[in-house]
Amino acid sequence: MKREYDFSGAVGGKFYRKGAVLRVPIYLDAKVHERLQHLARKKGKAIDSIVNQIVRKEMELLEELTSS
Repeated sequence: MKREYDFSGAVGGKFYRKGAVLRVPIYLDAKVHERLQHLARKKGKAIDSIVNQIVRKEMELLEELTSS
């Protein structure tokens, strides 16, 4: 790594896109992924659909437990 960098020719906001949506990748433990993949195949759904369903239910549960 250099001690100093020359940013005099840089363009501010060059890659900024208003309204852009950031999709965060989620990495699952190998065993968890395997079980979810098996469940998704069994139900004929995509694994992301199964994961979203589980996360939604967990969020509902957390809201119930913390809304007192």
